[in-house]
Amino acid sequence: MSDTLDHLKLQHHITKADQTADPYFYLEFEVPEGTTRFDVSLNYPKAKDCIIDLGCLDPEITPFPAISGFRGWSGGARDSFFIALDDATPGYVHGQIEPGKWQIILGLYKVPENGADVELTISFDQAPRKLAPQPVTPNPVRQGAGWYKGDLHCHTFHSDARGAPELLHAAAKQAGLDFLAIADHNTTTQRRYFHPHSSQDLVFVRGMEVTTAVGHANVFGIDDWLDFRMTKPDHAHIVAKAAHDRGGLFSINHDKPPIDWTYELPETDCMEVWQSAWLMYNWVSLARYQKRLSDGHQISLVGGSDYHQPDRLLPEGPLVLARPTTVLWLDELSEQAVLSAMKAGLGYVTEGPDGPHLSLTSGLARMGEAVSKDTSNFSVHIKGAKGDVLRWVDATGLRKEDVLTEDEQQTSFNQPVTGFLRTEIVARENHTELLAEFLGAFKGKKLPLGLTEEDILEQPIIRALSNPIYIVTE
Repeated sequence: MSDTLDHLKLQHHITKADQTADPYFYLEFEVPEGTTRFDVSLNYPKAKDCIIDLGCLDPEITPFPAISGFRGWSGGARDSFFIALDDATPGYVHGQIEPGKWQIILGLYKVPENGADVELTISFDQAPRKLAPQPVTPNPVRQGAGWYKGDLHCHTFHSDARGAPELLHAAAKQAGLDFLAIADHNTTTQRRYFHPHSSQDLVFVRGMEVTTAVGHANVFGIDDWLDFRMTKPDHAHIVAKAAHDRGGLFSINHDKPPIDWTYELPETDCMEVWQSAWLMYNWVSLARYQKRLSDGHQISLVGGSDYHQPDRLLPEGPLVLARPTTVLWLDELSEQAVLSAMKAGLGYVTEGPDGPHLSLTSGLARMGEAVSKDTSNFSVHIKGAKGDVLRWVDATGLRKEDVLTEDEQQTSFNQPVTGFLRTEIVARENHTELLAEFLGAFKGKKLPLGLTEEDILEQPIIRALSNPIYIVTE
């Protein structure tokens, strides 16, 4: 280590043993009195087998689970950052800079067998700056009950996307969305843009994606940063409880290859059953959701594109924002109404903003609600799926299939049900067209996630999924 008053270098050799001991590695540094800004840069031998994430913690940090002390995370997206009284690199929290011991946190995502030398360069500045306040949480409301459309999972350059919040905002307007949850990885600093721009036209829902090497989850509806440094299977219970204690929701993300959920199942409000295009292993997520429902868990189904906004606005297509779209019944459009409907399961997921409509009811009971075990009368209202197949599914599996003959129709199910009943719309007449559209999006490139054409050629293509209606057994 070498340093001067305004300049500091930290060097360390990271080993496989370090990674095995803890996937997070900490290097302390001293921030001098009077510092109004400091800059950090990381240098290491990047390679396919050497990927090290970057973040920063202030003197308030404690071991997991911390409730304060987080000052930023950029994962592997950046090798440098700054924090100042009035501004910070996207993903990092501006504000008061207390003198004392701060820490660089390195995420040891991939470490080669022979280890890796890392070098951190830190410089300090004491130029006069005014302390800028944190953004205020807004609460815009659009009056009127109805079905509202949104995307519950997307990213900006506050984590690992290239696009600015302004571009994501434009993409949401282009898609005709009513609400949008921005869940950047392990940070909430995207609120600097989205809080002041949330409006009756487009409500922004607070989000953060708790991101680890062995599982991701979204936390919705709170401003607080939640400690993502989970290292044991039962740590998911701690993070979920922290979200609930603050009035937020906890939702497991894309439980499928290559990022399966390997933690214990905590108290979970929602599960992202459909992430990005259907043929990107979402049948695995659906099977795991079906298993959890059959085991007696009542978890609301949601979907999200996981769209990483590029540095330009793309036209509508199969791999952009709101593919899929989550559609919720709201008494009004507001963040609280969106969160309440998500938790209640009062909605469905469809392939895009103009995808099929799918609303399941049983008498006065709506999706996410419960009916008596003696009830055997269920109905769905469907639009935009003529020629497709409607599947009825309960805890025992597939119960019935109906070919849809009208562009808008009501279809019923009048048989005893075990555990729950949910519905799916499966492409039939346009299956070939949808398959060609998906393959065309990767023309000249390898399919993502290790997929092969053989994996998907015979896969049914889901166009819409409803939330379940549950059966009361007592």
